[in-house]
Amino acid sequence: MSPFELAAVFLTLVAVGGWLNARTLKLPHGVAMLFVGMAGAAAILVLQNVSPTVGRPIQTTLASVDFAQTVLGYMLAFLLFAGAMQVDLAELRRRRLSVWTLATVGVVASTAIVGVGLWLAARWLGLSLTLPWALVFGALISPTDPIAVLAAVKGGHLSNSLRAILQGEALYNDGVGIVVFTGLLAFAAGAAPSLLRGLEAVFVQAAGGLALGAAGGALVLTAMRAIDDFVVEVSLSLALATGIYALAHALHLSGPIAVVGAGLLVGDAHTRGTMSQTTQVYLRSFWTLVDEILNALLFFLLGLQLFVVKLEFRQAGLCLAAAGLVAMTRFAVVLPWGSYLHLRHEERGARVILAWGGLHGALSLALALSIPRDPHRPLILAATYVVATLSVAIQGLTFGPLTSALHSRGGPPKGTTESEVQPMRPRQRLVPQRHQNG
Repeated sequence: MSPFELAAVFLTLVAVGGWLNARTLKLPHGVAMLFVGMAGAAAILVLQNVSPTVGRPIQTTLASVDFAQTVLGYMLAFLLFAGAMQVDLAELRRRRLSVWTLATVGVVASTAIVGVGLWLAARWLGLSLTLPWALVFGALISPTDPIAVLAAVKGGHLSNSLRAILQGEALYNDGVGIVVFTGLLAFAAGAAPSLLRGLEAVFVQAAGGLALGAAGGALVLTAMRAIDDFVVEVSLSLALATGIYALAHALHLSGPIAVVGAGLLVGDAHTRGTMSQTTQVYLRSFWTLVDEILNALLFFLLGLQLFVVKLEFRQAGLCLAAAGLVAMTRFAVVLPWGSYLHLRHEERGARVILAWGGLHGALSLALALSIPRDPHRPLILAATYVVATLSVAIQGLTFGPLTSALHSRGGPPKGTTESEVQPMRPRQRLVPQRHQNG
């Protein structure tokens, strides 16, 4: 089966699954696609046992899909750019200390707590897992998944400040997490980078990526001001998302952080004077469509990885322990900022919202699949898949009702209006005017 035929099958299944969900269950779209993918994987495994001559070729074809490369190499740039365009940049600037602390110190602290905790749990269960490899798991699972978080936040009753913190943290901490993961993976595999060099790499790649993204975004906005042609301007945004991600990797900077910086500038409300009303409509419509389609496809592929991940019964205890450990660590990490927002700004349920809104998903699994062949790889892969799927399914299904319950219990927080805590919707829908050049 050619790559085009495989893509056609995946998109067809996503479209049909989305239609059935919209007509019947009406689950959050990402959660529904996860279940569709898992059902497809289970059907393939059953078919392989019932009719190996039919099932085995299908499994071989699907196994040829490089999930890690698909996510990290192709889809992430588009999804992060589209997600960054949804963020209120002014509110993000006001909450920058919270965002950057959670995206840096929070990731490092979570990596250490989860890593040591999983290592102790493995020893207690009699499973072979060294501390360096347990820390690798901590690094890949600690960053909240930007795709899963942004999908969940859309349906939640959140104040502007909580929405900005969750969105900003998710968009930035994956870049930091990837750098930490890369360093710990090299250490676990036998290399021994110094702590100082590791911290320097995190700072250089994160700061350099952000500066590169901001420069690229500013350059594209300057080019947009010189014309009034929505086709060219949307093309410029597409070139920015792909080009800045590729350039950052070529310069050994953080591609995710670079594309987030660029997307924030393009999506900032204060840059709307750069574009005509018609361009604003087409630009946001294009990136909303890209975001929704790729999100659905990504969650479908996450569910489909069930037939790739080998889940052994003797590993089940550790996988469930990992899920509980990750959840508890998330509560501990966000406790200081949740308490601050609750006491200083009277944000009801801030601690619970920040903790429960930190979903883990496809990005963590992509990092786990990128680990080279090693005796510890199957165990880490199994634990990652269980944590990611449980997070998307349980937190994704309950986050909206949770925020609605907190909102209805006490009304809008002090200093906010009712409109500021409504479920996130697309920004004001503009009616396209006849487009005129010049």
